[in-house]
Amino acid sequence: MKLIGILTSPYVRKTRIVLSEKKIGYEFVLTDLGVPDNIATQFNPLGKVPCLVMDDGKTLYDSSVIVDYLDTLTPVNRLLPEDRHARTEVKCWEALADGIMDAAVLVRLEGKRPVTAQSQDWIGLQTGKVHAGLRALASQLGENTFCHDNTFSLADIAVGCALGWLDFRFPEIAWRKQYPNLAALSERLSKRPSFQETRPQ
Repeated sequence: MKLIGILTSPYVRKTRIVLSEKKIGYEFVLTDLGVPDNIATQFNPLGKVPCLVMDDGKTLYDSSVIVDYLDTLTPVNRLLPEDRHARTEVKCWEALADGIMDAAVLVRLEGKRPVTAQSQDWIGLQTGKVHAGLRALASQLGENTFCHDNTFSLADIAVGCALGWLDFRFPEIAWRKQYPNLAALSERLSKRPSFQETRPQ
């Protein structure tokens, strides 16, 4: 099994953490998304990462789809509850965390455009989504140790990746001071080997 990705993608990191927590072996194939014919385009028509190439040659893409599949491969460290209501709650945590990353990525991409071509209204809109998402995460977490049912799950992985990517790309967003419960969660997660070995660089 091969995982195609880049070291800085929070979505790739989410997938790598799941693989690590589930103790699933794989080959990590790095690609360069800036090259038109990079290897990701051979397996994902959208040319996006992560992309999982299975042993039979079939491919999966979009991190949410991939991590769902990986959790079914082995009962080791189940990350999604079997109960459908609980599973939906965990997936909503993931959707919120991914949404924060989506908005932050759009801000970063807009910032790469020539200054005269950048839309401050667009940047403001997406930045507002990041802050709204952080408020929601903090409110939902409350004083709990973990995001869902006080048990480590995919929810924590997704949230941890979102927070880690904000630290990596937007250190000026002082979310740790504003949301100490999220800071405490991030600190707990950072001690896990799966998070340590996948820190963006």
